[in-house]
Amino acid sequence: MAEEENVVKLTCKKLGITQKELAERLGVSKPTVERWAQDEVPAQAQNQVELLLENHQLKKELEELKSAIKTIAKHAQ
Repeated sequence: MAEEENVVKLTCKKLGITQKELAERLGVSKPTVERWAQDEVPAQAQNQVELLLENHQLKKELEELKSAIKTIAKHAQ
């Protein structure tokens, strides 16, 4: 069975950011994030990273809804 991808690496990939940028968003040092990328992520940090991913996804969905509403409004005129 394949091992699950590290949440730090997955988050950076999904958000299109570097580990340094992730560290800045989480308010921790770059070496801390680098360590998490190679080892186990503490539970509190895991929660923060998951919230970042959820926030990113919700913003993306909101933009898609706004776009759909604009399209509908344009065709309703």
